[in-house]
Amino acid sequence: MSAEGRTEAEATARADADEEIREELPSGVSPGEAREGARDATSWAKNVSTLEVADVPEGAVNINVEGKRLASPIQGFGKMWQKTYRVRIPGERVSPTDLIALWKERFPEFWPEGNRFHAPLTGISPGEVALINAALPGGMKLSTGVMVLYADEESFTLMTPQGHMFAGWITFSSIAREGDTVAQAQVLMRASDPIFELGLALGGHRQEDRFWEQTLTALAAHYGHEVEVDTQVVCVDRKRQWRRASNVWHSSAIRSTMYTAGAPLRWLRQKLGRGSAGGKSTA
Repeated sequence: MSAEGRTEAEATARADADEEIREELPSGVSPGEAREGARDATSWAKNVSTLEVADVPEGAVNINVEGKRLASPIQGFGKMWQKTYRVRIPGERVSPTDLIALWKERFPEFWPEGNRFHAPLTGISPGEVALINAALPGGMKLSTGVMVLYADEESFTLMTPQGHMFAGWITFSSIAREGDTVAQAQVLMRASDPIFELGLALGGHRQEDRFWEQTLTALAAHYGHEVEVDTQVVCVDRKRQWRRASNVWHSSAIRSTMYTAGAPLRWLRQKLGRGSAGGKSTA
């Protein structure tokens, strides 16, 4: 069949398929819109009641993620903040879609030193759960994680679980503007509990700003471009939700500290377990 014949056959098949779809659609919805909606639906994570971690990478700690529920800003305790971090990269160096593709593929590489993002084996895909080891002031390590709420060719969004430092979403996106490719990270969050709210007030906000500024600086540097990060911070709601103060029960800071303090005891138990196993006689 000639190319022209194939084109006509494909057009006929598409028209027949559209006619069949149209019979099943609500009034005013075109087959094209239905197909677009189906594609969009695959970009969202399925509804989950609690998080499950399929694989725990070497070096990761899964003590504050498994079995936890997701937490939006509505479930948070502190003031609500929207923080936006942007860098502009010359458009001839990378397109928005190529930037997002690389950002998803190599996401952990751009994080500041001392922080580990243990990406799932399948990468940044809707519904996947990643474990995080973050550095806090005083040298303390915090173990938590995130779930990929949304991911497509133009953006991806991570959502936090109970006990995370904040309850909210982090959306990473890229657009073309005035010949440049603009990379953006935007956070909508509340501190999860009173302890984290106090920590943010005592320097945590500035530390978080530095974290994402360093991340975007590293991303731009990957394309050989040095640029300052444009940071915008807006307090969306100054009220604290005191009914959410009990979130402290899930605090990853408290649970991570307890886990670290228990390391000698776990080591001793493991040592004794090996010793008793090695001391058994074989008949």
